Amino acid sequence: MKQLFIILILVIAILPACKKDTAVRTSGTDTIDNTIHMDVTYFAYGFSFSQAKLIATTSAPGPDVVLFLNDDNTPSRLVLQANNRLPSFFKVGEYASDEEAKEVFNNLKTVPEAQQWFSIAEPIVPNQVWIYRANDEKYTKFRIIETVNEMMEDIVAYGECTFKWVHQPDGSVNFP
Repeated sequence: MKQLFIILILVIAILPACKKDTAVRTSGTDTIDNTIHMDVTYFAYGFSFSQAKLIATTSAPGPDVVLFLNDDNTPSRLVLQANNRLPSFFKVGEYASDEEAKEVFNNLKTVPEAQQWFSIAEPIVPNQVWIYRANDEKYTKFRIIETVNEMMEDIVAYGECTFKWVHQPDGSVNFP
């Protein structure tokens, strides 16, 4: 009986140490929108490529990209803004079909050497391929799959962007 008790104590002591390591995904398809939320303060959700999830703009570290509607022109334009100090967006191209954009995205294996980086990505429309550069020089390629740009109840401009992405977490310019 004493041995059973000792074994039971050992099992109970060892079980909490047995954690399953869950790797952060480095690719996927996700959606962000421009909805403003209220907790203690106003915030929105952006997307973090390194954490592979939606992150509140009030979090530290914050999201990599946040979706906005630029109301300077009619109709409003969807815009992605980076949460860093670098010009962070390079537009690989805008394509006539989903198939063409998929092909370019899938065949994009490295960050092109000669490129012009922009502080914001605009306008965001389907069938575009972009590269995002983080402060720590880690790169993510993403393809715009679908967008929503509409007025809700004739007073609130709503935007949404669904994108497929591949993140390069080791800092190289080559995508897996």
